[in-house]
Amino acid sequence: MTIVTRFAPSPTGFLHIGGARTALFNWLYARHHGGKYLLRIEDTDRARSTPTAIDAILDGLSWLGLDWDGDVTYQFARAGRHAEIAQQMLAEGKAYHCYASPAELEEMRSAQRRAGVPIRYDGRWRDRKPEDAPPGIAPVIRLKAPQNGRTVIQDAVQGEVTVENAVLDDMILLRADGTPTYMLAVVVDDQDMGVTHVIRGDDHLNNAFRQLQIIRAMGWPEPVYAHIPLIHGSDGAKLSKRHGALGIDAYRDMGFLPAALRNYLLRLGWGHGDDEIISTRQAIEWFDLPAVGRSASRFDMVKLTNLNAHYLRETPDEELLPLVLPLIEARLGGAVDAAGMERVRRGMSGVKPRSRTVVELADNLVFYARTGAPVPADDKARAQLTPDARRVLSSLPAALDEGIADWSEKALEDAIRRFAEANGLKLGQVAQPLRVALTGSTASPGIFEVLAILGPAEAKARLLAAGG
Repeated sequence: MTIVTRFAPSPTGFLHIGGARTALFNWLYARHHGGKYLLRIEDTDRARSTPTAIDAILDGLSWLGLDWDGDVTYQFARAGRHAEIAQQMLAEGKAYHCYASPAELEEMRSAQRRAGVPIRYDGRWRDRKPEDAPPGIAPVIRLKAPQNGRTVIQDAVQGEVTVENAVLDDMILLRADGTPTYMLAVVVDDQDMGVTHVIRGDDHLNNAFRQLQIIRAMGWPEPVYAHIPLIHGSDGAKLSKRHGALGIDAYRDMGFLPAALRNYLLRLGWGHGDDEIISTRQAIEWFDLPAVGRSASRFDMVKLTNLNAHYLRETPDEELLPLVLPLIEARLGGAVDAAGMERVRRGMSGVKPRSRTVVELADNLVFYARTGAPVPADDKARAQLTPDARRVLSSLPAALDEGIADWSEKALEDAIRRFAEANGLKLGQVAQPLRVALTGSTASPGIFEVLAILGPAEAKARLLAAGG
């Protein structure tokens, strides 16, 4: 049997972190078993589904590297097929017309509320004949669900889960206007797409009991259900925006790498021993449903950021350059010239260990990309440029001209140390103003590394401008 999974988001908003993890688990399970991972956009809610949200979902999945097999299925386009199945069930006596009016149904619910019993359709049209129908009422089609016994699901994550059929009413399959309900559409689509494993959040577990009744009524193969626990915030509360429940596009904008986000989402509810850093190749090799936990996992932005820092350090410089360059140019307000580009390339390896995100990497590299002095400095840095510090800076270019044979880190360090000793200064009294003049900040890679990468012309221009 070929394993077939699916990710089926509703395009009523962006791809959020919980949806991304569901997509990842489906993708990994299919890839692990050599099967297919399909994508279905459940756009039947026409009032809330938007092209913008669809584009954001497709873009988010592509950025995460969760490539789907075949074409995207759009649920709304299949409404005719859904209605066809409802009519078939009606013809086979597995469903029936219900002519209860909206006012009649509301009266029924009000009575149930007063009686303190569960709100459910009471089956009043289950065994009545169509000729009893009142005039002017367009009927819905309801499933003739089993009323006795129980429905049991052997869930691959939750274990055996049971519900009494008496608490499940005859749900609507086709509305009075001929449009299918979500419950019917999902089941028909999964059947037609050949889905063998339904991996989704455990907030859908109650839906599974109802959907399974349609499947059994039609005599279709039952999928393996795997309902994964939801993600909570670091404080154990329901995940919200304050915890980091943002669209995937927001994480990209914050400078997270897709490999890091995949690794982090994988570890939210799934584990492989004590392994924390798990490559995509290893994830495909190791992932399986028995290792998915039953407890809610907790989203922790600090852990994600630290994990991203690891991936940033491990990513080749040439792969980071196209990610960081647009951010640098946005900070400069224009393109980086050839000399600035070369400095950025050379300075990347020294800046990566000091950065946790692509955004921080851009912030830490922008001083290399600048051509021309002075370098903008923040308030803390400007406070270092005292009159004494400015005098030191204005004297340094001449000392560098006279003191070194080649513009290397070692030669520059030796020259700066000699300059400090000759002027009765501690190295820090020279190095810190020097750092501010060259970078505009009080923190940077090693100052002699910075000097060497900037080169003599750019470094001296910045020193003279800061020395005033």
